[in-house]
Amino acid sequence: MVRPKIEGSVAVGEGRRIGFAEFGSPHGRAVFWLHGTPGARRQIPLEARRWADAENIRIIGLDRPGVGSSTPYRYPSVLGFADDLRTVADTLGVDQMAVIGLSGGGPYALGVAAAMPERVVVAGILGGVAPTVGPDAVSGGAMELGRHAAGILQVAGAPIGRTVSSFIRVARPIASPAIGIYGLLSPKADRQLLARPEFKAMFLDDLLNGGRHRMEAPFADVVVFSRDWGFRVGDVTVPVRWWHGDRDHIIPHRHGEHMVDLLPDATLFTMSGDSHLGGLGMATDILAELMSVWDNSGR
Repeated sequence: MVRPKIEGSVAVGEGRRIGFAEFGSPHGRAVFWLHGTPGARRQIPLEARRWADAENIRIIGLDRPGVGSSTPYRYPSVLGFADDLRTVADTLGVDQMAVIGLSGGGPYALGVAAAMPERVVVAGILGGVAPTVGPDAVSGGAMELGRHAAGILQVAGAPIGRTVSSFIRVARPIASPAIGIYGLLSPKADRQLLARPEFKAMFLDDLLNGGRHRMEAPFADVVVFSRDWGFRVGDVTVPVRWWHGDRDHIIPHRHGEHMVDLLPDATLFTMSGDSHLGGLGMATDILAELMSVWDNSGR
């Protein structure tokens, strides 16, 4: 496993911090990588870490609130995360950036792009969550259940998350078999990816080092996703490249089609035969595409 070049946390508000991990070149073009739900700052494929070193790219993974080194916090809307990322970018000396969001990181990546078009050159979304309420909403998928559960999770999400997190700490010896079992229950494409040692190691690192609040954060995500996001999808004017597996069993492919139709400047890349984790398996191609868009942007 390629270890981070540097890890730490940044103060983003009164009594709050956001954790980060950097890979690749410290002087390269910056790419903020926003993990899935659940996930943590190191949820970045080994191939992407090596590619960043070779191609002079600086990849910065962030912990969302309640994960790893980040203070627990629930944003009033998806857009609220953009202020925290802006502070992290300022602190780390990042002016221009690309941003990538995997699954539950997708809404936050779009929110950052909507809030900072002068700084975000391009956004990449990998099987991203779509709105469940308002004029941009689409039905179906895992978030259909999340939308119905949001009211309960708003009240009980934190204690449920603490209980699950405590179980994970006690159950560390069975974490690896648990990932294997999840793979067996997943579609073929995800099962094959999770069978690869480097991806299994990445997810184990995520699961075991996500901090004592690690499972509170996904429930907080679901609550925020089920509200108005604080912006319209059409407000995102920067170029967006969207990758989505046509056999995604968590976020249906038609959600990706729906979002790309709403975005003013977007291209959908359908990953044939891939499911929800397919984007992780082609991370270097995704980074190369985003850097190509950056090269052609004149910025």
